[in-house]
Amino acid sequence: MAINDLPVLSMLRAKMQWHQERQRVLAENIANSDTPNFRPRDLVEPKLGPGGVNVAGAAGGTLPMMRTSATHMTVAGGAPSFPLDRKGGYETRPAGNAVNLEDEMLKVSANQMDYAAVTTLYSRSLNLLKTAIGKR
Repeated sequence: MAINDLPVLSMLRAKMQWHQERQRVLAENIANSDTPNFRPRDLVEPKLGPGGVNVAGAAGGTLPMMRTSATHMTVAGGAPSFPLDRKGGYETRPAGNAVNLEDEMLKVSANQMDYAAVTTLYSRSLNLLKTAIGKR
């Protein structure tokens, strides 16, 4: 098996590519902040499974409530669900533009930090593999 075929590395590469594309989309939103009738866009985060492939319909970020003591209350009618989509409404200016520069800049900043974290994980994973095979 080639080093590039490892599932962890291919998943990290896919995540880096997604962050690069999202940065392009967010920059386009900021560039069109004064364009009449422009609506901001964003990318849906991929659900990565084994091999770094996008898994359609994967449960993302839901944890069931656990009862760790007999004195805890039980949930009637199943597990409660909380909305994962925390996007608020967006304001539209009189020209029809709906880009909020503050929100877009926050997204850009978060995207840059996430990209830096993924690239650090990728480079450390490669260094770990080099150490394991004695090339370091």
